[in-house]
Amino acid sequence: MARAAIPGRLNWRVATLVEAMDETPTARTLVFDAPGWPGHLAGQHVDLRLTAEDGYQAQRSYSLAAPADGTRVPLTVQRVPDGEVSPYLTEGLSIDYPVELRGPVGGWFVWRPSDPAPVLLVGGGSGIVPLMAMLRARRATAGRVPFRLIYSLRSPLDRYYAGELTQPDAGVDITHVYTRTTPEGWPRPPGRIGVADVNTGGWPAEFAPNCFVCGPTGFVETVAGILVALGHEAHRIRTERFGPTGG
Repeated sequence: MARAAIPGRLNWRVATLVEAMDETPTARTLVFDAPGWPGHLAGQHVDLRLTAEDGYQAQRSYSLAAPADGTRVPLTVQRVPDGEVSPYLTEGLSIDYPVELRGPVGGWFVWRPSDPAPVLLVGGGSGIVPLMAMLRARRATAGRVPFRLIYSLRSPLDRYYAGELTQPDAGVDITHVYTRTTPEGWPRPPGRIGVADVNTGGWPAEFAPNCFVCGPTGFVETVAGILVALGHEAHRIRTERFGPTGG
């Protein structure tokens, strides 16, 4: 994803993998320890660089999956078929292995716990990652700002953070939109997100919520257009797009 950088935080630093857990059959959360990490805001991302023995380097950007916690840097990586970096990170990276990180990066697509406005999060596929950081930041600060999340995904097997997103959390309402396969007995047939989903699962425009939309370009453009059509002010709609980067 293309994002603006925060000056002064663009030095590469060595980080080591200290924890890893599978989220789905194709996605994995990686937690790195990065000595000297300056902290970050929910919604920011980092650049990650791998260097091969022959000196070849590959670099990718990944959203941070949780709020700042000392020197721990959590990323959730989706494996891209025939990708260059993501298959290694999701299948080959072992505990204590070093990588290089740079960041945090991004200052627009962030949520600060001090902001009292209601929040609407709309995520498509792996676009849930920075939104999950916002949910976790709310919980970590015992926040009382009301949140609503609309999570669009292909099937139940593709759901990230399944344990956390099924636990009750006061002040957080979650709507799942399945586009291809639904759980047994699910009331909504599979299909792409539409006006009815955003209208029902989101906030009324008169509540003036801050809206964060993250996912593939087409998804983001569709949701942003729906929000504007429903009367939401454009300056309150913050979007983050991603697409093929070589994996």
